[in-house]
This record gives sequence, C-alpha cells and structure tokens, in this order.
Amino acid sequence: MTQAPQKPRILLVDDEQAIRRFLHAALDSDELTLHEAENGHAALAAAVALRPDLLLLDLGLPDMDGLEVIKRLREWSQIPIIVLSVREQEEDKIAALQAGADDYLTKPFGVGELMARIQVVLRRSQQHTPEPVFTSGGLTVDLERRRVMVGGEEVSLTPTEYELLRLLITHAGKVLTHAYLLKQIWGLTYLDQPHVLRVNISNLRRKIEANPSHPQHIITEPGVGYRLRVAAC
Repeated sequence: MTQAPQKPRILLVDDEQAIRRFLHAALDSDELTLHEAENGHAALAAAVALRPDLLLLDLGLPDMDGLEVIKRLREWSQIPIIVLSVREQEEDKIAALQAGADDYLTKPFGVGELMARIQVVLRRSQQHTPEPVFTSGGLTVDLERRRVMVGGEEVSLTPTEYELLRLLITHAGKVLTHAYLLKQIWGLTYLDQPHVLRVNISNLRRKIEANPSHPQHIITEPGVGYRLRVAAC
C-alpha cells in the first residue's frame, strides 16, 4: 500500500497569540501542518525536535531578537526561513537576509501573499537530486522517503534520531567526532552537553541493532566519536 506523502511541517514563531491563532486557522490544512512557538528559545528547541520544513519567524520576540534565532539556526541547519515582521526599513530586511533568512514579509500582509511565498520557498527547497538507498547488514535506509528498515521490518525513529542516522550514513565508514555530531544536529550551544548525543545514540541503537550492547552498525570510537560500519556484501 502506497503511503500518502507527508505534509510539509511549518513552525510559526510569534509571541502574539492573536497572530498565532489567525495563522493557525489560515495555514493548518490538508496541505500543511502548523506548529507554534512563542519565543526564541522555544523555537530553537522545536527546530531540533520537529525538524520542520519551513520556519515563519517574527523578529520581535520577548527573549531574544529574531536575528539571533536565525544566526543560531544557521550554525547547523539550512531550514528555509521566512521573516514576518513589522520592521519595514530596508536595513532590517537586509540584516535578516544576510543572517540567513530566505524571504521577508512585512506585517500586515495578506494570507494569499504569504501562501504564495511559502509555496515558492518550499518548492525551491525540495528541488534536489534524489538520495540513494543505503543498505548494510540488514539495515536499509531510503534517504529519499525517510524510511528505515531493519531485517525487512520498518522501524520508527524520532526526527532527531533520523537526522543522526542520516548524518552517519552520509559519512559511512568515517569517524565523526562528538563535537561534529553535536554541532550538526543540535548546534554550537550543545557542544558542552555530550550526554544528549549519548542518549540519542543509545536510543537509536535500541531500534536498529540486533544486540544494542554489541552494536554492528554504530560503532563507538572511544574518546573520539562514532562510526557507521558498512558491512561487506
């Protein structure tokens, strides 16, 4: 049975509840799924947990400026970002785009224009070369469809677990340091929290290894990092 394609996930970051309520009603539909965050720290955490396909970001957040959110995200992620802001000066737009935003829409705006901008950005981000299917010792990962199979059975990974596995696959056979994995998956602010990586590696092993205590896929390189073993055909 063919699975329906997953709806694009949009993370809306705005501290005004009225704006969030309005956009949730306008955008959450059969075509899009909308998630919400009301400040910068919640947005950064949600970006890690949800791995959204697009971020709609207000710049005037209560705990940090939206430009700082963009800069922190760009340390580890290329998620498309559309800024929604009352700041209408040209220098504000330039600053946001230089920080890494993909588009800038000044409030107030029409829903039709926002939808058009969203569709353009999503279409641009989805234009890529199809990724291969990785197979090694009973583990099969369809990187295009984000499906993970172990011994012919599909297993369910969290977005973070999947991104960690995808990164290991991208560099299969090579040792990836703790610092590199933490920076790529969680960002620079997590470099001093190696336990986050250990917990996720442990959870991932429980799902893909026949014996997590003696892993055959994700190999620990003591004091250095982890390596994805490629089994000989």
